[in-house]
Amino acid sequence: MSALLAPTLVDAGLLAQLAVGALAVVAAVLAPPRARNLAAGGALVATGLAGAVTGVAALLGVEAGGVPVPVALPLTAPLDALVLAPDALGGLFMALAGVVVALAALFGIGYAHGAAASRTGWTAFAVFAVGLQLVPAAADAISFLLAWELMAFGSTVLLLADHAARGPVRRATVWYAVMTHLSFLLLLAGFGVLVAAGSGTSFAAMRTAGVAGPAADLAFALLVTGFATKAGLVPVHVWLPRAHPEAPSHMSAAMSAAMVKMGVYGMLLLTLRLLPAGPRWWALVLVALGVVSALYGILQASVQADLKRLLAYSTTENIGLITTAVGVGLLLRDSGQSAVADVALVAALLLAVSHAAFKSVLFLGAGSVLHATGTRDLDLLGGLAARMPWTSGAFGVGALGAAALPVTSGFVAEWVLLQGLIHVDARTDRLLAIVIPVTMGIVALTIGLGLLTFVKAYGIGFLARPRTSAAADARESGVAMRTAMVAGAVLVVGLGLVPGPLSQALAAAVAATGVASVNGAGLAVGAAAAVLDPVALTVLAAAVLVPLVAVNVVLARRHPRREVALAWGCGGERTSPRMEYNATSYSEPVVRVFRASLQARRAVDVVHPDSAPMIVEHMSFTQETADVVESRLYLPATRALARAGDLARRVQNGSIHRYIGISFAALVLVLVVVAL
Repeated sequence: MSALLAPTLVDAGLLAQLAVGALAVVAAVLAPPRARNLAAGGALVATGLAGAVTGVAALLGVEAGGVPVPVALPLTAPLDALVLAPDALGGLFMALAGVVVALAALFGIGYAHGAAASRTGWTAFAVFAVGLQLVPAAADAISFLLAWELMAFGSTVLLLADHAARGPVRRATVWYAVMTHLSFLLLLAGFGVLVAAGSGTSFAAMRTAGVAGPAADLAFALLVTGFATKAGLVPVHVWLPRAHPEAPSHMSAAMSAAMVKMGVYGMLLLTLRLLPAGPRWWALVLVALGVVSALYGILQASVQADLKRLLAYSTTENIGLITTAVGVGLLLRDSGQSAVADVALVAALLLAVSHAAFKSVLFLGAGSVLHATGTRDLDLLGGLAARMPWTSGAFGVGALGAAALPVTSGFVAEWVLLQGLIHVDARTDRLLAIVIPVTMGIVALTIGLGLLTFVKAYGIGFLARPRTSAAADARESGVAMRTAMVAGAVLVVGLGLVPGPLSQALAAAVAATGVASVNGAGLAVGAAAAVLDPVALTVLAAAVLVPLVAVNVVLARRHPRREVALAWGCGGERTSPRMEYNATSYSEPVVRVFRASLQARRAVDVVHPDSAPMIVEHMSFTQETADVVESRLYLPATRALARAGDLARRVQNGSIHRYIGISFAALVLVLVVVAL
């Protein structure tokens, strides 16, 4: 209670999150329908900002040497105290979640409609937001699991909001509910192993106990599987491309940009805080999960025509890169290359922050497109740059970040990751000599496919000519939605221009050294002897481009454009949208190269007139790609479970005699087991 009597900034921030979150629930329940979006959404913006301030305070509240200053906030619960004590690492993910919640809630003020704007919708969002921000603040297993379940419950209810109007929502919610509660059960079992092998439920007690051997291995396997399920890593990613497209877009942004990061936070908590002395094979497991998820995710994203499904698979790719960086960092620490290991761990945190920024913008932009056109199918869009300039600009900045192009946060993060991989000394370690080159190759291929994917997403969706009347009649979104998208885009560029101070703070969160700020903005990586100064690069580019643009403008004014009628325009005259690439045709080369992995199914339907069978009256082409993991693993498993259920149903024939006999047999079996 002493923390409550003399609160620090972190204590006050935690109290503010709970208080304003409760206010958001009250506003959602009591506010009239016309004012509900503004009242509940405004309270949730304040909740997110409180979380961001609290997280920054915890992130920066470290002593010299990177030792976090513990701050506890006991909250009375029916059975025990809920203990919240965010350290620097938890503070980073609190700040990340708070900013994303604030952007999503601000967007939701103008976007939420139907069931998402109901009392239930906004209440579920408030529960989700509070749970999301408290997960990284938890200081013991019970508090962590309670916040985790609040996050899962709120997101499940909000995902189900539109189930009455659209059938796919119900199916997506079933997949999400099963996988998210599987994650909870795995975490419960994993923490149970640590508690049984240690001396208490607090994270400090688990670390002090020094759990090792088979107990540590079992706990690692259970907890990593649980965290990977929430993070959307392959092969437990199947909920993600189903849930994200069907959720309200502001909720999709919060789930993709922040919620999946709690899985990343859990893996960092486990490997850096709770069990920091794990064996080498733990790192290899993380590297394998990361590279497979990164490559598989971007392959699936590159061939999608559904914009939100594309972004969902891209999240699997991004989380895969983050997990790869964590695994490489742990592997290098085990090999004694601590300096380069620190670079990889800082790269993992930079990737997490960067992904939160640009994926928020991309999902909010997709929501703005859906709000204006009623579709998220790229093959039915086009021409939105002229009709929705704010959305187009923000989405374009997010796409640049996702493609890791200068000067964005994505470029900085992947540059640091590549510096860490390039400067590994594998001459004396055969395992590193195999793992690092393979990892570098997969990361490079992933980056290239990511560029292709987001060129497609932006070029097909926003440029060229509108392919349908819905795209041609699109109008820009409202002020709240535009403000949220632009604020997110500013973060993407800001973090790309000034990465130095952020990188130093992130290095302190994982006790890393060798990362310094240059000229107050740039980034120096000591272990790699590399320096990145985006501001200087931007000034240099401007010095080259501005004179060229000025000369071009002057010449254009001296020689005004003249319209010339061409007798034959080489196919450039009288073009129509049918003559342009769409999302399906653009990704056709990728489908051909990776046909075995994508399992593309094509169908061509040709209609001939009855009187002229050699003439084509109408032709249609459809192509579908399958999620190989889902079709080869999950669908057979669900069919087997259905068959087992049918067999079990035969036992339930209504005979009381059979039920008594089964109960008696079960009792005898229990007695035999106890006696033995």
